[in-house]
Amino acid sequence: MSSALPTIVRASGRTALRLAFSGALTIGLLTSAPTDAAHAAAAAAPARHHHHKHAPLAPSARKVTHAINVAVAQKGDPYVYGAAGPGSFDCSGLTYYSYRKAGFKHIPRTSAAQAHFAKHIKRSAMKRGDLIFFYDGGGVYHVGVYAGFSHGHRWVLHAPHSGTRVRTDKLWTDHWFPGTLRFR
Repeated sequence: MSSALPTIVRASGRTALRLAFSGALTIGLLTSAPTDAAHAAAAAAPARHHHHKHAPLAPSARKVTHAINVAVAQKGDPYVYGAAGPGSFDCSGLTYYSYRKAGFKHIPRTSAAQAHFAKHIKRSAMKRGDLIFFYDGGGVYHVGVYAGFSHGHRWVLHAPHSGTRVRTDKLWTDHWFPGTLRFR
């Protein structure tokens, strides 16, 4: 039985090593410390982790994360038509300012141009910091930053219209499509 122990250990990894030796000691199969062969088998076994580390973010994904942080810092600033910060914004001025500050030097100024600039993605592929473009029969008329999904709703951070301030709202229409700069 003791000759089968290193084979079991090699097949099962480090956790099995600990269990096998503690069990063997308990029932008296081993009377001394583990052998060098068992140590070698445990060292050769791949480590198994119970947590998952995320892959490092690509440079553009890091910039998108920075852009949403910049946009969030503008909450409460007033809407002013044609403004692109730093103290007031219209909808595309907020995205223009936030993404330029994050390092996207070529983002256009208007919502329609930003819609052409961004890579269109499926709604199911959206991540916080992506752009949401609102449209009607005349084309894209509004843009905001995707703030996430909460309480059964998607949320957008945007500069809504005259008389309001930069804020986060639930999506109010189904006439929108997402775009991303994560791959630029």
